[in-house]
Amino acid sequence: MRLPARGSVDVLLLDAGGVLVRPNFARVARALQARGVDVEADALAAAEPLAKKDLDRPPSPGLATDRERGWLYFNLVLEHAGVVRSAATDAALVDLKAWHDRQNLWEDVPAGARESLERFRAAGLRLAVVSNANGTVQALFDRLGLAGAFDAILDSQVEGVEKPDPRLFERALARLGASRAAAVHVGDIYHVDVVGARAAGIRPVLLDSDGLYPDADCPRVGSLAELADHLAAAGSAR
Repeated sequence: MRLPARGSVDVLLLDAGGVLVRPNFARVARALQARGVDVEADALAAAEPLAKKDLDRPPSPGLATDRERGWLYFNLVLEHAGVVRSAATDAALVDLKAWHDRQNLWEDVPAGARESLERFRAAGLRLAVVSNANGTVQALFDRLGLAGAFDAILDSQVEGVEKPDPRLFERALARLGASRAAAVHVGDIYHVDVVGARAAGIRPVLLDSDGLYPDADCPRVGSLAELADHLAAAGSAR
């Protein structure tokens, strides 16, 4: 499916985890190694997309919140990396959760993300973060030097509502004084980001950096840089 034309986009709503930041798998590997679990960060990073795809399904009563998905996600990462769950892995995840609750474990910025944000801003787009998170996104983005790129940062824990509930998207638009017709949301979880954006009347773009959604019924990009290239080309063609 075609990406949106530049002339129809004034606002980009961007997911945080998986789009602007990723788990620090070097930190995860060190926590596991400290508990005697032999695994490398590269193996965990390679397993992560498969774990995320496993969790990408409609919300159900048995897996209702982002918090619950989050720690099942890490067990799935270990499973896909060939690590057998044990008391040691559980203890390492407890250690990591303590860090995440304080500082946020999603602290690696993907290559090209900062430059893409600069290009979006230079093109005159307004930007907002719309994230299912644990109340630390503002502090995390301050720490990473990303906060200044955004006109608003919405963290589901702070807002008391999480995607795919359309209210989180609607609040972002309200804070920017923007219309849904002029907005696009970029996220990496179909049943959270695409479904939620559509429920709010906002056009979705799925960030599918690992090519796991070839049959998705929405536009896809492999990176924020690809989206920035598209919008720049579309703008110059006007």
